[in-house]
Amino acid sequence: MKIEFWCIGKTNEPYLTEGIEKYLKRMGKYIPFEFKIIPDVKISGKVEITKLMQQEAQQVLKSVNNDDYLILLDEKGKEFTSVGFSTKINQLIQLSNKRIIFLVGGAWGIHETLKTRADMMLSLSKMTFSHQMIRLFFIEQLYRAFSILNNEPYHNE
Repeated sequence: MKIEFWCIGKTNEPYLTEGIEKYLKRMGKYIPFEFKIIPDVKISGKVEITKLMQQEAQQVLKSVNNDDYLILLDEKGKEFTSVGFSTKINQLIQLSNKRIIFLVGGAWGIHETLKTRADMMLSLSKMTFSHQMIRLFFIEQLYRAFSILNNEPYHNE
């Protein structure tokens, strides 16, 4: 079992990159883990946003296997408490899937073809966050979930 965290486009804010790196280093002690940046589609001239999103979706789908469990981060997804999320992570790890892939879409969101392929949609809040900020929020919550599963003192309740 391996967990992968995929994001469309680079993070260009040093404070976010620093925070993401901090939690990426911590994740390695729990499970095989990979952080992957999928290049965003470059806009040349006027391009319909829907076509741009579709091109991003095609890039993602090229790398997703049939037995992967794909989870999209989307404000319309299912919400959990931190403890509930750790329980869900534990359930997913028990599946026979080779990879659990969490995906953050690009600046314009996620195309419908990815939503159709997804096994689950996850929301960290009803609020909308930038596609760059959500990376840090999510990786911290994933680390928190594993610390809860391992009865470590990181999470206070």
